[in-house]
This record gives sequence, structure tokens and C-alpha cells, in this order.
Amino acid sequence: MKTLQRYWRISRGLTMGAQGMVLDTRGRVLLVRHTYRPGWHFPGGGVEKNETVATALAREVREESGVEIVGTPELFGVYANFHAFPSDHIALYVVRDWRQPAVPPPNSEIAGQVFADPAELPSDVTEAVRRRLAELGGTIGQAERW
Repeated sequence: MKTLQRYWRISRGLTMGAQGMVLDTRGRVLLVRHTYRPGWHFPGGGVEKNETVATALAREVREESGVEIVGTPELFGVYANFHAFPSDHIALYVVRDWRQPAVPPPNSEIAGQVFADPAELPSDVTEAVRRRLAELGGTIGQAERW
């Protein structure tokens, strides 16, 4: 993964990612744990060449969690993620209309997943996830940076 990131940094003027705040009917949020970075994150990933952001979101969420987006997700915000790469951005969507026919077993990329109550998040959830959920809940203003 690090080698690909270095290549993208050199070969692309701008990188774009799509992540989803997948919410269930009880208000819990879907989080995934990657094998290659610490903490719990929203599912998502990079937008590929000739792929729309919405298509990338649906693909990445399905690949990482088995969740199939049914309705139209709501764009929550576009964030600069310059600490990851210069010119990197993340489009964050709220996903309320979805189904999960099966929970995929852990694999080489995803170590696990959980639906967590935003008031009782895992202790090692990333700070970005905490901030985005606070923004969604209206307890802090929406930022420009991830």
C-alpha cells in the first residue's frame, strides 16, 4: 500500500477518496478496522481513473463491509486530507438506505467491522471519525480539513 501511495503522489496532481458514514436505524455507525493502519475508520477508499465518486463509494463500502448502498447517499462534505498526500481530498457521504446481505469474514485488507453507537465509540477510533460524527450531530462546526 505504501508503494502505491508514493506512486500516486508522484503521478497524480490530485487524489480523491470517498468514505461513507453508514448509519443503521438505531443511529449506530459502521466502522472498519484495516490491517495496514491503526484504529477504526469509516469504510471507503480511493476514486479510480474514469470512476465517479459515487461509484467509488459504493464499490469501496461493498468491498470493505458487504454493505450495498440502495438509495442515494447524501454528500456531507469534501475535506482536504493534506497530511496524507499533498492535494488529497475525501468526499464524505451519509448512507442511510442500504442492506448487508452478509458480513464478510476478515481478509488481507479488513480485520473487522462493527456498528458503534456514536456516544460509545471504540477507544481507538480515529480522531477524524470522532470529529465527523460530532459535525453530523451538530456539536461542532464542519471543518475543511480531515
